[in-house]
Amino acid sequence: MNKTLLENPWLHLRGAKDEDIPLFASALLIAKDEYPALPAADYETQLQEYGQRLRKVLDPTETPAEQLRCLNRFLFEDLGFSGDEQDYYDPRNSYLNDVLDRRLGNPISLAVVQIELARRLDVPLEGVSFPGHFLVRLPLDEGIVVLDPFQKGRSLDAAELRRRARTHLDTHDIDDARLARMLEPASHRAILTRMLRNLKGVYSEREQWDKALRCCDRLLTLDSHQPGEYRDRGQFYLKLDHVRAASEDLRRYLALMPQAEDADSIAMQLAELGSALPRLN
Repeated sequence: MNKTLLENPWLHLRGAKDEDIPLFASALLIAKDEYPALPAADYETQLQEYGQRLRKVLDPTETPAEQLRCLNRFLFEDLGFSGDEQDYYDPRNSYLNDVLDRRLGNPISLAVVQIELARRLDVPLEGVSFPGHFLVRLPLDEGIVVLDPFQKGRSLDAAELRRRARTHLDTHDIDDARLARMLEPASHRAILTRMLRNLKGVYSEREQWDKALRCCDRLLTLDSHQPGEYRDRGQFYLKLDHVRAASEDLRRYLALMPQAEDADSIAMQLAELGSALPRLN
């Protein structure tokens, strides 16, 4: 890797193939925005130590399903990791250093810990970007097992998965083919994107516009083909009185999405900003 990429690993993520994106290290990179002095290597070592402890009790001759049960007992019972039921939207639940320190997290951060620990043990656990609630899946010869990391790795059957999906979708018609599509494995880029969107929503709700804007910046670094992120970043710029930057982002959004439902309202907003810019100059 060249010097520029070492100095700015986000540039590496921008152009990297998915298989070249290190999930755990990249999730720590998100945390480093909030904690600039974060000792990322210490948390890599911590997870490595967990893997070494688990390998001592894991029977390599067992089936992947039994190995996953052993991993879940270690992670959720022995170590005591769990979902944060008391303050689900605490931003610390999205930062891996806080998750490892507090042993509390949200579905996707707990899934990242679970997936990365499984990877170190050659257990093929995958993320699932399911509607409303991130899940994990284990492919088996006879199908897949789907589990909820927020509920200590509890397995979910098709009926419960359909019920969960219906609460977040406009249709009640979820046939086997549609459910199978919902359960396809999430790419590393998709997992990081969802983590950042969760954080963006949390900070927007708390009116911490600078941190919400930072999440938009990172989302656009991961994938610049996200028109909605230009719109949202433009609105956050406005909250921070950066009118020219807001105008540029909103114009870009309209150029990319001229037929969007909110195109007329954004155009009106731009017209108002256009009249304000000369006064600001």
